[in-house]
Amino acid sequence: MVARQRVGYPEALHRTLREQLTLVQTLAAGRERSADSNTALRVALVVAFAHGLTDAYASVLPPLLPRLMDELDISIAVVASLSVAFGIAGSLPQPLLGYLADRFGRRAFTVLGPLLAGVAVGSIGFASSFWTLILLLMVAGIGNAAFHPPGASYAARVGEGKGAGRRYSLFAFGGAAGFALGPLASVAIVQRWGLDGMWVAMIPAVVFAPLIFLGLPRDDQPHEARLPPPPGAVLAQLPGPLGLMFGISATMSFVQRSFLTMEPIIVAEGGGSEQLGAVALSVYLGAQSFGMVMGGMLADHMNRRTLLVRLCLSALPAHLLAVWLGPTSAWGMVAIATAGFLGLATLPPLVVMAQESLPSAAAVSSGIVMGLAWATGSVGVLGTGALADALGPYPATLLCMPVILVGLALALHPALDSVARPPAHDGPALGR
Repeated sequence: MVARQRVGYPEALHRTLREQLTLVQTLAAGRERSADSNTALRVALVVAFAHGLTDAYASVLPPLLPRLMDELDISIAVVASLSVAFGIAGSLPQPLLGYLADRFGRRAFTVLGPLLAGVAVGSIGFASSFWTLILLLMVAGIGNAAFHPPGASYAARVGEGKGAGRRYSLFAFGGAAGFALGPLASVAIVQRWGLDGMWVAMIPAVVFAPLIFLGLPRDDQPHEARLPPPPGAVLAQLPGPLGLMFGISATMSFVQRSFLTMEPIIVAEGGGSEQLGAVALSVYLGAQSFGMVMGGMLADHMNRRTLLVRLCLSALPAHLLAVWLGPTSAWGMVAIATAGFLGLATLPPLVVMAQESLPSAAAVSSGIVMGLAWATGSVGVLGTGALADALGPYPATLLCMPVILVGLALALHPALDSVARPPAHDGPALGR
């Protein structure tokens, strides 16, 4: 009996040591995951702030359109081309700039984007002609395009799996909050100093660019480790789920950009003030920020295809009511806020799905679902402007809202099922 105990003692000791070692490794892994989670959250907050700064510059133009129509003596269709020029320059280059960010490092693109946008927007008061103004807006758009794909990939970090939707929702909230503040800031500046005083708008970009740079991690991956697939291989995915996501995003972009371009003109033609038009846009854009937070959170816990169907289905009546009622009543403001909330809540699930479908090309896929889709939607606004010249801005905008049905039809396509479910370790998927 004693001999048997002596033989068993070393085995028990080894077993105890193995258990202790496993416990230490588990605790160490938990600390490492916690540190990684904290780092991911910190980076998401930095790019969320940068996103707010960038998108504030993207939204200064719409409330100034009635003023520009008077000062330049141009039609609705021509003044709409200003929004289209900015929209295309800020959207179409995104897949290419996203590829370059994946290839050469995201940090520089993420910092230089808002800086370029801020300096260009702040210079529009110095534009001596319509074409100079177009050029400055296109430069500002390119800055916007340079920021979005790497910024989105910094925020979501889908390679870490859990919480990608929540992190992207922070990023999206920052952008929408900045987008909501932009109209109020631009109207405040031009009413005090005129268009010549728009140079004041570039100050935040110049001041915060170094701080954003310091807040982002270094691009210290080996060159080969971050080599993305060639652009052709990414574009080859468009006939599949990526193309459906692109179509939904383009549809919702067209509807939202039509509303943002036309609503200040509708208000002005109805006798409303410049401030009322800016408030309407800020309510719409501010509600979008909360919609994106909700969309990002639900994307982590719910079947994304089901989520997109429900959002598109609800967004149509909300946008029709927003245009019909306008900002002159409390119910009109509620409708505008609801439309903004539902419209951009579709973006977080689309971006996360796109990144998860192509994790080695996260910035490129983000650029397709955001940039290329937004450029397509922006081009459609030219049609809205031409229709507004023929019928008036109010009926033309109402007629454009049912385009949401195209997005609804695409969201119903069963091919999205392959990327619709959130990662299993994020919790059970709802609404299957």
